[in-house]
Amino acid sequence: MTTEGISIPGVSVGRPGMETANKVRRRTISAGPLSALWKRPFVRKTAVDVAVIVIAVLDVWLIIPQQAETYSVVLSVVSCAALAFRRLLPFTTLLLTVPGFFAGWAQVAAMLALGYLATRKQLHWQVWVGAGLVWLCRFILWPLPEFYAMTWQEHALDVIYGVIVAGMPLAIGLLIGARTELSARLSELAASRDRERKLHAQAVRAEERARLAREMHDVVSHDITLIVMQAGAMAASGSDAQTQRTAQTIRTLGTHTLEELRSLVGVLRSSAAEEDPSRPDLADLPELIDNAEVPVQFAVERLPDNVPPQVSAAAYRTVQECLTNVRKHAPGATAFVRLSGDTEALTIQVRNDRPREQPGLLPSGGYGLTGLAERARLLGGTFETKATDDGGFEAAARYPVTT
Repeated sequence: MTTEGISIPGVSVGRPGMETANKVRRRTISAGPLSALWKRPFVRKTAVDVAVIVIAVLDVWLIIPQQAETYSVVLSVVSCAALAFRRLLPFTTLLLTVPGFFAGWAQVAAMLALGYLATRKQLHWQVWVGAGLVWLCRFILWPLPEFYAMTWQEHALDVIYGVIVAGMPLAIGLLIGARTELSARLSELAASRDRERKLHAQAVRAEERARLAREMHDVVSHDITLIVMQAGAMAASGSDAQTQRTAQTIRTLGTHTLEELRSLVGVLRSSAAEEDPSRPDLADLPELIDNAEVPVQFAVERLPDNVPPQVSAAAYRTVQECLTNVRKHAPGATAFVRLSGDTEALTIQVRNDRPREQPGLLPSGGYGLTGLAERARLLGGTFETKATDDGGFEAAARYPVTT
């Protein structure tokens, strides 16, 4: 009973918990508290809003003259403060920034509001109205007498500057919005392709399971039925008690195997193994141990309150396979089965001491332990095996009971 030479992908065969500890250590080093804090959407949005308002305030503070009119200062402050509502009311925010740009110095605040409006609304009429208002604020000079006193060359320059001031945030906002929409479309396309691949894989698996179910039913079940019938005939015609007992044992085991095969065929024909109501669970372990034909010391410690059906079935199969291996590879040895658990996982430990007799030449491909390891990996658990110092063998499985 050994796993030397068997490679089990994704399953640790070294010291328990070493791979998990290394992963946790790497994750702890790479992910600091600041990066974890920045991943929160509320923190990111708040930081961006604060940065936007600070930039708008600096634009006003650095350019405002010392003898500025009070109403101009108030309108500029209102424009900067309105940026805090740009996510909820982007068009209203833009309208609130227009007076501060027209009669004050809040040019950057109006540009930021227009850019965010273009990002959210794209080609909506509100975007073009907002762009026109920003252009007018840059073209018309306040107070109006100074505007009327300007030459036509200065008016022409203001037309160009107005196009730049209104066009730049408009173009950037449209570009960001288009990129966001394209990214969403690509994500939807990728999700659709993933769904198609999963559906195709499910169809292929269903077809393969149906084929396996037919072969098992037509070949294996037929042969085992013949064995059971022959054992029944031997038990009826046997001359001595030993022959009758042996035939009866063969018949009982064959009947049980037929029941297992019928259950397995039903699972293969169904869409999911979890829907099989006849699979064994932890409650069937005492019966399994009584019929194991191996000396077993069974110990149960604290078990989880709620064990999922798939975990309960996996625990049963783990004990069943380990006891079968003890009977095949360590005849005469005593097996020690121990169940324990907590609120997070169920642990199964099966150990046997050294064999008392020479093992028979029974066929074994090592697929039983590999199957247990794959089952544990699919359930998010671990399966580990090792030889003991006294010449025995030990297998330990851990299955999580929480999702």
